[in-house]
Amino acid sequence: MIEGLVGGRLYGEAQIRTGQNGKRFVTCKVRAVTNDGDTIFVNVIAFDDGVQAALLALSDADSVALSGTLTPKVWTDKNGLVKPAIDMIAHRLLTAYEGRREAGE
Repeated sequence: MIEGLVGGRLYGEAQIRTGQNGKRFVTCKVRAVTNDGDTIFVNVIAFDDGVQAALLALSDADSVALSGTLTPKVWTDKNGLVKPAIDMIAHRLLTAYEGRREAGE
C-alpha cells in the first residue's frame, strides 16, 4: 500500500455512485503534472462523506490536493500507446476554497 499526496485539477465533474451494498461513493478524475511535465490521470474514489461533499462542490478544472491510498496502473490509449495512471482512495482533500476559508477564520 502506498500513501500519497496528489495535486492537480479536476477533469470533468465528480459523480455520485451507489455500490451493490447500497452505500454511496463519489468518483472523479484528476489531471496531475509530473516533474517531467507529463500529464497523468488519477482515478479517485471517495467513501468519506466530507470528501464526497467537497468533490461534488467542485467544477471541471478546479484545483484540488488529495491524500490517500495510491495504486499505480497502466492503460492503453486508442493509438495503442501504454500510459501510466493512478487509482486513489481519497481520505482527505484541500481546495483553494478550503484554504481561503481557513485563512479567514
